[in-house]
Amino acid sequence: MIVVDFKVAANGRMVLPKAIRDAMGLHGEAKVTAMVDGAGVRLMPMSERVRRAQELYRDAISDPRSTDDFLRDRKEQSARDDERLGEGGR
Repeated sequence: MIVVDFKVAANGRMVLPKAIRDAMGLHGEAKVTAMVDGAGVRLMPMSERVRRAQELYRDAISDPRSTDDFLRDRKEQSARDDERLGEGGR
């Protein structure tokens, strides 16, 4: 685990320290997703989100469910995630 303190400017901007960028595999310009969970924030590179989506897809295609079943399940999971994160839906 890497722990680094850094400042957030009055306008909300911050610089993600190099040690964290390196640990996340971020090089140059990159997209990152921030997820608020309780009192903390979790950062995830977009490439990791894509990898997870592909994994879900691979799991789904080996399942005899229809596309509608898969999409309904994902929508339900998303709603549960939103509730868990305190967003209460979109």
